[in-house]
Amino acid sequence: MDNILRNISWRAWRVWQRNFDVYLATWKVNFIPPLLEPLLYLLAFGWGLGGLVPDITYAGRPVSYLEFIAPGLIATAVMNHGFFETTYASFVRMYFQKTYDAILSTPLVLEDVVFGEIVWGATKAFFAGTIMFVVVGFFGLLSLPQALLILPISFFAGMAFSALGMCFTAMVKNIEMFNFPVFLFVTPMFLFSGVFFPLSGLPQWAQTVAWCLPLTFLVSSTRALAAGSMPLSILKDTIVFILIAFFCAFAAIAMMKKRLLK
Repeated sequence: MDNILRNISWRAWRVWQRNFDVYLATWKVNFIPPLLEPLLYLLAFGWGLGGLVPDITYAGRPVSYLEFIAPGLIATAVMNHGFFETTYASFVRMYFQKTYDAILSTPLVLEDVVFGEIVWGATKAFFAGTIMFVVVGFFGLLSLPQALLILPISFFAGMAFSALGMCFTAMVKNIEMFNFPVFLFVTPMFLFSGVFFPLSGLPQWAQTVAWCLPLTFLVSSTRALAAGSMPLSILKDTIVFILIAFFCAFAAIAMMKKRLLK
């Protein structure tokens, strides 16, 4: 671990900068989907399905279904963009575009490349969460100024999800194999982390399983902040994301070195 940490340098910033430059060059493709995605979700689930669902009791007060799911949609955007950036996008840069080979011909080392990719994934997650935050706030579904803390938490959570994604990238043999972590990891989190219904309605064993999923912690934090409360559990959730990001980033770098430096 000491060798990996010592090898990460400020040069990792150049990997982030390279990806950011590409992002700016294709900003329409990168900006429009995260902008339209929350609108579609809010229309379909908030006003469509929400019309059939009575008010939900949250934090001791009744809230509309639209108010209930909106913070969960912010959390989902953070997860999706962080995870998919360091799985599909990173794999394309590594395997098809040979971007990693080109970068490694410079003074950068593999630790810089992988760490820069993870930080960029967290940045993409932060961008997506911010866009979703603005759209949800436009509908008056956020309690300010407490809800502003959702933004820095989104970055830490994005680091965790992008580091997790990079671990899978280090393992898969071809791009089609990403179907397995998406089906077995991302989809269950999307469905069972409390985005669309209170976890209290699940059996106790299912609640225990749900709290083993990283997205559950993010949904819990964003929902509390969106409602204007600041429980101590938010600090705990943030620490969980930092720990996941640290250990998964270390694991991802170690596995990528094993895969690429043969």
